[in-house]
Order: sequence, then structure tokens, then C-alpha cells
Amino acid sequence: MAETEEPTQSEVQADASAEDVVPDAEQAAEPTTEQAPEPEAEQPAAEQPAEPEAAAEQAAEPEAAEAETPADEDQAAAAPAAATPKPSAPAKPAAPAAPADTTKWGRVDEAGVVSVREGDEWRVVGEYPDGTPEEALAYYERKFDDLALRVRTLAQRRLRGGASAADLRGQAKKLREEVVGAAVVGDIAGLTDLLDALTDSLAEASAEEAAAHRAAVDEAVAQRTAIVERVEALAARDPKSIQWKQATTELNAAFEEWQQHQQSAPRLPKATGQALWKRFRDARSTVERHRRAFFAELDETHKSARDRKTRILERAEALAPKGEDGIPAYRALLDEWKAAGRAGRKVDDALWARFKAAGDALYSARAERDAAEQAESAPRIEARKALLEEAKAVPDTADLTKARQLLTGIQRRWDEVGRIFPRDVERGLDDQLRKIEQDLRAREEVDWKRNNPETKARANDATRQLQDAIDKLEKELAAAQDKGDKKAEAEAREALEARRAWLKAIGG
Repeated sequence: MAETEEPTQSEVQADASAEDVVPDAEQAAEPTTEQAPEPEAEQPAAEQPAEPEAAAEQAAEPEAAEAETPADEDQAAAAPAAATPKPSAPAKPAAPAAPADTTKWGRVDEAGVVSVREGDEWRVVGEYPDGTPEEALAYYERKFDDLALRVRTLAQRRLRGGASAADLRGQAKKLREEVVGAAVVGDIAGLTDLLDALTDSLAEASAEEAAAHRAAVDEAVAQRTAIVERVEALAARDPKSIQWKQATTELNAAFEEWQQHQQSAPRLPKATGQALWKRFRDARSTVERHRRAFFAELDETHKSARDRKTRILERAEALAPKGEDGIPAYRALLDEWKAAGRAGRKVDDALWARFKAAGDALYSARAERDAAEQAESAPRIEARKALLEEAKAVPDTADLTKARQLLTGIQRRWDEVGRIFPRDVERGLDDQLRKIEQDLRAREEVDWKRNNPETKARANDATRQLQDAIDKLEKELAAAQDKGDKKAEAEAREALEARRAWLKAIGG
């Protein structure tokens, strides 16, 4: 996605609608001198008044002068006399023509000059010489109605809401400039007062709107700063400790959030927006640079591991002719394989499949040999199981000499049976016979200790001593009982019981 520099703050756009612009073809086509157009039976909406220069040229043409009929024959007859005034008689100023038609807000004189009343004064707004006074006033009143319609439309937009107060205020100011001194007939002062009141109310709304906009901009700056800080925190992490799949997802999500915020949130000031964008762009570039460096190094590591494992694999596959004898070498290669590192999931899976197949070929040879040995060992297993059944009589034989002779014969035949496969079956049978051997040995040790001459001599001497001590203690006990000495009696009885217990322990 192409990245563009943060745009500058644009001006508030006008809320244009069909009612915002009132067509006024007559005003657009109106001459600068405000001369009225030629009168017709019905004044067209786009009719343009006659240009002053064209009217002057038309009046200067001889044909037009001859075609005109003076409205006052006396004035026409007096025209030659006026051409040669008497030198002794000074010229009197011409008296103003009396208004031919007058309404509350406008009037038209006999020459077709139209004026509008503004307070106590009358202001000329244009001429309409070739039409009736009613047509002249109607033409300029329609122009006033067009202005009034635009003012009412602006007031309705203010009440309806939805448009920017600052934009409406600007339109109200421009409209007021058009109203003041406008070439129209109507209540210009009232229309101006309405615009002033509308402008004042819009000024308060504009202030509130500006404050709300500033608060929204501040919040937007805070939100966009939070996005930047998240990306900067990601850029500040150690590239070796980053989970790049998750980090890439977070970075893309932050960029999408930035774009959405840029479209939906208020536009930031140019300097602030560009500064935040520069921070975001720099942090994002740092993350991307770290990611590229990490994966470049990872690719190099994977390549090295792949080469090592390929060489190990070739050596493993070369062991196939050795069969079972190649298993020790294969185990050594397996240790090298584990130390070679990762070569990427797909490459590792493919290489491991081949390496394992090479090992399976070696172990299958062993499995075949084990199967043959197990088949050969089946009769031997049965023979040893029969010897175990025979050896169960050893613990039940009271005569140790006979028991030893029986076990020795069983052991000799046990060895003659030979090796058994699998080895775990052989170990299990050996353990059962070994237990019988251990039990017999324990019985023999007890018997030897009991019948040993030296042991017997020592036991007889100890017995004799204990018997002498017992005889002496029995006499002391009888004497204490005769005297009634309870303490001496108790001591003698306790010592006598102890000696008797020792004597019993050594078999006396």
C-alpha cells in the first residue's frame, strides 16, 4: 500500500444543497448601471436589461430620432427656442420630475428611475425607462424577494442543523455584503437586521463548534500518539526475542488502525500530523529492517543446518550394506543430527524422512534376526520353565544338604539349555531361579551360625554365665522377700527377668 505524507488541514467545506443556491438569472444578467430591460407583456426570468451604451447609440441614430413622437407637443415646439437662449436671462435649474408611482419601499419617477427607501432617504437603484412603473417596481421587488429567499434559506439551515456554524456564518457575511446597497426594492434594513441577528447567533455556535473541534483534535492526537507508541515499543524490542509472525500481525493492525483513524477522525494540524507520521514511519521501518535482518540470518542458519544434515544423511544411507552391524554408527549419526540445528520445517521433514528410512533398514535387519532367534529359543524357554517347576521343591525340603543337591542339579541343566532370545524373557526366567537360590542361601547361613563349634562354645560360656547370674538373683530375691524389702525385691526381680530373656535369646 502506498504511503502518502500526512495532508494539511483543509478548510471547512460548505454543506451544499439544492436550496443553498437560488437561481437568479436576472441578477446574473443585470448590467452594472442597473438599467432596466426592454418591457414586454411578461418579463422573462433570464431577461437582460439594455446596456447604457446601446441605449445611447440607439438615441443618437437619426432613424430612431425621426421615429419617436414627443410626448409633449409644447416641449417639442419650444425646442428651437431653447437652442438659442437669451444672453440676458440666466438659465433656471430644471425641477426634479415628480414620482409617477410610489409604494412603501420604492418609487419610480416619470423618467423611469427607480429608488428604494432606506430610513428617511431614498436611494436610486436603477432605471426602467421603457416600461410601466408597476413593471419597474415588480422587477426590482423580485430581485429583493430572491435575496430574502436566500436569507430565509440560510436561517432554515441554521435551525435545521447539520451544517457547520462557521461555514454558515461566512455565507451570512457574504450575503449581508450583497444586501447592503443592493439594487432591489424592499425592506433592506429589516433584511440586514435579520442577517445581523443570524450572524451573532452563528458566532456563538462557531465558538462552541471551535471548542468542540479543538477537543476532538486533542483526542485524535492522543489516539494517534498511542498507535505510534505501540509501534515504537515494538521497534525497541530485541529482534531475537520477537515472535515475528505475531509482530507482523500487530504491525499490520497498527497501520490499518492508523489509516482508519486518518479517515474517520478530525484532521490534525499539519505540523502535529506530520511529526506523528514521521515517528510511525520510522518505527515501522525499524521493525521491518529488524525482521528482514532476522530472517536473513535465519535463512543462513537454515542453509548451514541443511548442508550438515544432508552430509549426515548421505553417511547414514551408506550404512545400509552393513545391516545390523551399522546400528552403532547410525546412533552416532543420530546424535550429530540432533546437534545440527533446524533447517526449516519443510526441509527438516523431508531430510528426516530419508534419515529415518536409512535407520529403519538397519533395524529391520535386527528385527529379522530377533524373530529367527525367538523361533529358535521357543523350546529352550519351555525347558527352563520346566526346571523352574522342579526348583519349587527346594524351599520345601527341610534337609539343607538335599535341598542344595537338588538346586545344584537344576542349575547345571539350566546352563545346558543355552541362551534364550529375546533377552528380556531370559532375564525374567533367571530372576525366578535366582530368588530360589537366595532363599536357600539364607537358610544355610542361619544353620551354619547355629552349628559352628566356635559359636557353640561362645554360646555355652555365655549360657553358663547367665545361669550363674540367674541363680544368684533368685537367692537375692528370696532374701528380699524374707526381709520384706520391697525395693530390693523389685530390683532383683527386674534384673532376674532381664537375664532370663538374654538366656532365651541365645538358646539356653
